Amino acid sequence: MNMYLLFKSLHLIAVIAWMAGLLYLPRIFVYHVENKQKKETTDVFEVMERRLFYYIMRPAMIFTWVFGLVLIYLNGIEVFSQLWLQIKIVLIILLSAYNDYLGKCLNALKSSTNTRSARFFRIINEIPTVILIIIVFLAIFKPI
Repeated sequence: MNMYLLFKSLHLIAVIAWMAGLLYLPRIFVYHVENKQKKETTDVFEVMERRLFYYIMRPAMIFTWVFGLVLIYLNGIEVFSQLWLQIKIVLIILLSAYNDYLGKCLNALKSSTNTRSARFFRIINEIPTVILIIIVFLAIFKPI
């Protein structure tokens, strides 16, 4: 079995799971904020948010990093000298920071200290989409 293709497949599976969470969690936040007066409804959203963040997004982010670093190792550490990979890693760091920010938003919603609007969550929901598009083009075309 080709180890590189195995780890590349695992990396892509982890990325897909992580991105699904990054795209979905802010949408749940929108519905949570829009229904903040309905305790039963917000209780359901809190369970959904917690499970998505801790059981899917966090592990998927960790596996994305682990399998990505394994791929770098398998390709040879000199691959770090390529600018496209350096940019990709910076973008992955930004996505990781965004992931952590969503965790802070989750805690604010749970503790009823959230000050953000549904509109805010709709807007930030576009951040991972833009970053994903850039990363895909960098990884496929390796332009620089």
